[in-house]
Amino acid sequence: MSKHYAEEGILQKLEIFFDISPDLFCIAGYDGYFKRINPAVSSLLGYSEAELFSRPINDFVYPEDKDITAEARTKLTKSHPLLNFENRYLTKNGETVWLSWTSMYLENEELIFAIAKDISLKKNLELERNLLLHNLTDINQKLKNLSYTVTHDLRAPVNNLISIFQLLDSSKIQDPRTLKLIEVLKSSSDNLKETLNNYVDILYDEDKKSQEIEKINFKDSLDSVLKSIPSLIKNSQASLQFDFEELKEIEFNSAYMGSIFLNLITNSIKYAKPEVTPVISITSSIQHGKKKLIFEDNGLGFDMDKVKDKIFGINQKFHNHSDSKGIGLYLIYNHIKSLGGDISVESEVNVGTKFTITFND
Repeated sequence: MSKHYAEEGILQKLEIFFDISPDLFCIAGYDGYFKRINPAVSSLLGYSEAELFSRPINDFVYPEDKDITAEARTKLTKSHPLLNFENRYLTKNGETVWLSWTSMYLENEELIFAIAKDISLKKNLELERNLLLHNLTDINQKLKNLSYTVTHDLRAPVNNLISIFQLLDSSKIQDPRTLKLIEVLKSSSDNLKETLNNYVDILYDEDKKSQEIEKINFKDSLDSVLKSIPSLIKNSQASLQFDFEELKEIEFNSAYMGSIFLNLITNSIKYAKPEVTPVISITSSIQHGKKKLIFEDNGLGFDMDKVKDKIFGINQKFHNHSDSKGIGLYLIYNHIKSLGGDISVESEVNVGTKFTITFND
């Protein structure tokens, strides 16, 4: 076979490659018109070859992208090819498609050889992601504002309640049980006031984009939380077991740690199995150099196949409980993530749930 025929065979194969490629192959003149295109161009844009050849390329470009496209074209030279340039085109039926271009300029022939990939799916996914992030940011801001408002507004009635206890003359009350209940209510009111004040402080700190980190003693933090919910613990007859010997302290935010203990304990009691005493285990450990807090209970649990990644979402409810708001686990997740940590969950229906918190070193 002669060299001439061999070259013709290669050219025929290149023609086939040009025609069957799903990418957009174009040859354009420096006058701004298409000189040759492959079928993928017509297929994506919806115009016939005749229509595409008869009008300037810029006519098909999305209006807002015409200037940047023209600017990129003027910068295209033999020594400066155009790489991964993204712009939008309008199809014949009015849809917008995103294209990523790689173009080379042949100076002597005044031709531009270009290949484009349709990246519309990628761009749409990016848009959806940005919208979700925007919505999440908006939700977080509204939640923070709501938290501040509720916390601030609750302090007035709590202060009134404390004032009533101060005016109450307990010496005139003879029944020991009544005296004890009053003392419990007074103690709970004082703790609630302190908690509300702490939440106001932490919300102000968040507004300043700062989160105070300090050395937290697990036992002290847990004791503080338990003092705020003595009646809940007693009425539920919950059995609380803890072991912080391996890891007694952690660098963390005090208010966040209290919130984590409070939400996980109250959830375990709230979602206990009927007629079964809640058993709650809290342990700390160091595993493979990572500091962890493990929280386990014997409650209703979750069907992990159904729950999947929704468990830490806002307003997500997995049990028909009248007091469920779908906020607690969302707050825990954000407390931990905001300080560089992580939280995972294992659960089985009617067996229980295990949360593993991994702290940032």
